[in-house]
Amino acid sequence: MSSRLLAVEDLGLTYGTGQTAHVAIAELDFAITTGEFVSIVGPSGAGKTTLLKCISGLLPPTSGDVRLSGQVVDRVPDRLAMVFQDYSRSLFPWLTVGGNVDLPLGRQGLTRQDRRKRVEESLNAVGLAGFAERHPWQLSGGMQQRVAIARALAYQPEILLMDEPFASVDAQTRAGLEDLVLAVRERFAMTILFVTHDIDESVYLADRVLVLSRSPARVVADLETALPHPRDQIETKERGDFVHLRGEVARLIRAESMAGASNAIP
Repeated sequence: MSSRLLAVEDLGLTYGTGQTAHVAIAELDFAITTGEFVSIVGPSGAGKTTLLKCISGLLPPTSGDVRLSGQVVDRVPDRLAMVFQDYSRSLFPWLTVGGNVDLPLGRQGLTRQDRRKRVEESLNAVGLAGFAERHPWQLSGGMQQRVAIARALAYQPEILLMDEPFASVDAQTRAGLEDLVLAVRERFAMTILFVTHDIDESVYLADRVLVLSRSPARVVADLETALPHPRDQIETKERGDFVHLRGEVARLIRAESMAGASNAIP
């Protein structure tokens, strides 16, 4: 039976104080069980990236708690890894591909042989066997993002956070990376929390889709996808239940966006 791995409880985040204060997140609650893939979507500016920063320990919340395996997150947890949207800035150009993947393993007390094995296995998992001695600037954007994913896999986290990781690549590359993440999730039995602006992507990848309100963010819907595995870019997206669910998510986001626009009109 799956256990609750991540719990976000009554979370709030306010930037600034007094009349200039901006409430980015308010009274936000959800939980993720071990092995789940959960997508987060919402209107532009809803606070999705801010939420990930709170969950990862990079940004302390103003109120509420984030708990990982029952422990309050008050710093970056050792059992968590994150893949960022801007892969070009998350990789060190002076290090080789293998060096980039190996970099976070130094804090785990592994032997050199074990580290080399993890790097090799992770690069193999993302289809980059034989590229360890290349440098990131010698690779395409899609391949660079595979390196970032491999680095997270090598770390072997309990939970992987992904912040719009495919937003900067073309549609064909994006589809390939989506299927790569599903394959990696299956192979490593990973728990993944995935932020995206792409509604189709959110439904295609996840077991559940959390829809956030306009700022201040709260969860307005928690939708189970219940789509069968393995998933296919064409067959899955032609299914009636996929079309229905992506329409429901789109309507919820549009309603939140329109509410925000109407409130902004003087």
